[in-house]
Amino acid sequence: MKFVWKETGNLKSVAKGTYVDLESMIEFAKDGIVSKTLVKTSGGEVSLFCMSAGQTISIHKAGYPAIIHVIQGQGDIALSNKTYHAKPNAWFYMPAQLPHSIEATSNIVFLLTLFKRATD
Repeated sequence: MKFVWKETGNLKSVAKGTYVDLESMIEFAKDGIVSKTLVKTSGGEVSLFCMSAGQTISIHKAGYPAIIHVIQGQGDIALSNKTYHAKPNAWFYMPAQLPHSIEATSNIVFLLTLFKRATD
């Protein structure tokens, strides 16, 4: 597995905010995972992940709370010792230090929101 980080030209500032056409940003890499940062601030970050079928992100922990929101495709998301089948509009909250992993059973696209703060 390899991560492919992409700079995006699809972000548009709108009245002190940001507009993103997610559909136009979806891109899959053979034998890899594409991640595109949409917003990054001192308080957190939002990234679009595109995982080709068969790709996995092995079990790991994050130092901050996070949310996964599945946009399209399917996969298996393990939170601690329980695995859930993820499909469009599935939503997962992970407190800091919760072991989790992701396996794409088909091409899957999801938003990852990371909340950066000192304590949970």
